[in-house]
Amino acid sequence: MHIGPFALANQLMVAPMAGVTDRPFRQLCKRLGAGYAVSEMVTSRKDLWNTLKTSRRANHAGEPGPIAVQIAGTEAAMMAEAALFNIDRGAQIIDINMGCPAKKVCNKWAGSALMQDEALALQIVEAVVNACAQRNVPVTLKMRTGWCQSHKNAVSIALAAESAGVQMVAVHGRTRDQGYKGAAEYDTIAAVKAALHIPVVANGDIRTPEQARDVLRITGADAIMIGRAAQGRPWIFREIAHFLDTGTRLAPPLVSEVKRLLVEHLHDHYSLYDPFIGVRSARKHIGWYVRDLPGGEAFRFQMNALDDCDAQVAAVENFMDGLNAQMDRIPTASAPVNDEEETTIKETA
Repeated sequence: MHIGPFALANQLMVAPMAGVTDRPFRQLCKRLGAGYAVSEMVTSRKDLWNTLKTSRRANHAGEPGPIAVQIAGTEAAMMAEAALFNIDRGAQIIDINMGCPAKKVCNKWAGSALMQDEALALQIVEAVVNACAQRNVPVTLKMRTGWCQSHKNAVSIALAAESAGVQMVAVHGRTRDQGYKGAAEYDTIAAVKAALHIPVVANGDIRTPEQARDVLRITGADAIMIGRAAQGRPWIFREIAHFLDTGTRLAPPLVSEVKRLLVEHLHDHYSLYDPFIGVRSARKHIGWYVRDLPGGEAFRFQMNALDDCDAQVAAVENFMDGLNAQMDRIPTASAPVNDEEETTIKETA
């Protein structure tokens, strides 16, 4: 599969999630089998570009390409300028956000709210594509099936985006009104795939290798995009890759390997954030890793009281060592929590 000039390693992608898919998380997922990862949303508001939060989101140091950055906003000219801003900072692919369902984004008519105004959505797409064409940078689009059940317009927006020059479309199989509730549906994704000539990516409720196989078959999609199911379980990508290649399940990871991965993830996380923020923002990642493990809930409560990086790492190592004395491998994960607040954007410093 290609996006513009970039050949992807496979058809497995990491979905952009604000507050989650920072550089350390993206790099870890790529190491563990993802062929492509998209950054957190970067705002198109120029007054926020010099904030520490935006500078971290635009930090791609050491990240293997292609580097894809998602931008969010409501004004065509600002979105075009934001695309160029991120290209200057290393972005090789620009993704337009028309999929985020968070109220704080949609209330500003960004994210999936743009699907209510197809004319404005197309203006933004055209402006971003034209700006990126100056730098030979491809543009992709991520969206939902529509605003609500009675207004599913993913096919019409996808067709217009393709005509404007977008080179890949990812569709989450829910409307904005659904948020992350209920079950994703794939008929709309299949309809988008049937209508387009560019690659189409299926997203939503892909938690197991078998679901990945089935969604690819049902939709005809060129690739799948995984978000919440990778939280605390970044090895899901190699599990799916192995299953799609062989038809057999890969053995769950050893506890000792997960300990090493988690500790490495924490140190990489601290290196991007200062210690005060890093130890606090790492808590959610640790919580996702341990949520299905024996004693995980009690450990989360204990770990959330720690405010020192060294103490946090030591606690994780002690917990994982104790777990290793009980079992060799990590048990199969449960379904991820439908927590909209885990994937929201805050336009603050």
